[in-house]
This record gives sequence, C-alpha cells and structure tokens, in this order.
Amino acid sequence: MANAEEAVDFEPEEDDLMDEDVDASSPRAPIPKLKSAITSRGSSASKKTKGRGFREEAAEAERNARLSARFDSLDTDGGPGPERSIEGWIVLVTGVNEEAQEDDIHNEFGEFGEIKNLHLNLDRRTGFVKGYALIEYENFEEAERAINEMDGKELLAQPIHVDWAFSKGPFRRRNARRRPHIYSLLRKKSGGHGFKPWEQLLAEM
Repeated sequence: MANAEEAVDFEPEEDDLMDEDVDASSPRAPIPKLKSAITSRGSSASKKTKGRGFREEAAEAERNARLSARFDSLDTDGGPGPERSIEGWIVLVTGVNEEAQEDDIHNEFGEFGEIKNLHLNLDRRTGFVKGYALIEYENFEEAERAINEMDGKELLAQPIHVDWAFSKGPFRRRNARRRPHIYSLLRKKSGGHGFKPWEQLLAEM
C-alpha cells in the first residue's frame, strides 16, 4: 500500500525539469516551423500575390495592348495653318471692350456666315468681359473672311484683333509684314557702336 501512495504522490524535482528544458532547447532538437498563409496553400498551386503594388500578368498584357493600339485622330493636311476643331472653325477675337454684349459680337460677325456658337467669357469678380471672345463658324471660308475683314477694326470704339483659335503650327498671315528685331534696328541706327538716346532714335525712325 505504501508503494502505491508513493507512486501517486510522486512529483518531479526541479533538477528533472531543468533537464527537460535543456533537452527541448538543445540544438539537436528539431525547431518547429511557422506556417505562412501564403505558402501553406500547397506547393502545386500557383502562387498569387494580390494587393497594392502587384499586377496580374493578364491585366498588364491587356494594358500594353491597349496603349500600343492606334488612336483616332483628326485628319490633317500637314504643314502650318489653321486647325479645325471637332465641330467647326473657331475664331479668336481679342481686345474686346469690357462692356460688350453677345449681341454686339453677333451683329458684327454674323454677316460673314452663320455663327454656330459664341462664347464671351465674363470676369466673375467684376461682371465685365475678360477681353476676348470665341466665335465658331461651320465653313472655313466664312471664318477666313471674318478674320480678313474684322482684324484691326474697331468694336465699341476699341480696336480688336481677330485670328484663328487653333493652328497646326507657327504660320504667318499673307498680308503680314516682317517686323525687324528691335535690337538689330537699334544697332543699325547707331552705327553698331553703342546706342543713341531714345528720343533721337525715335526722331530718326
């Protein structure tokens, strides 16, 4: 009976516990590996990484194909000149009087053809015209005639300048004269040595 009680009341001593800890932490013992949520799906399954910074190969290929495709563009004849917008030929009018109304612009430019659209931008702070207007004609001839006839004319006692709103590149008007550079003009007037006073140069010009 005493042997049974000794067997039941047996408790491991501290030395025995230390021996077990040493055995568990021994380098010979296998170290347990942590399981990853990404790699634990199986080695046979394809590894897919989703999230910010990663792109699917299919989406990347589709994007490259979309960017390499030919884009639609307006047909151009090439060379400098006026450019047609999607809906018509737009003329830019600058130097417009701040008190001008749409009726004033329409009355002056309506005689050259049908105006499809007229835009007169106003200053929100003052309520007056900002100084320019956009006029849209359907035909090229109408817009060109408006430019030739109205450029330099006065509107409400103020000179205006009319030109194409869009152009393919730098081009000169047929009736425009070449203006010499002011620096070369001053050197020519002064003989190439220094500069004369402004009053004398203006008097000689």
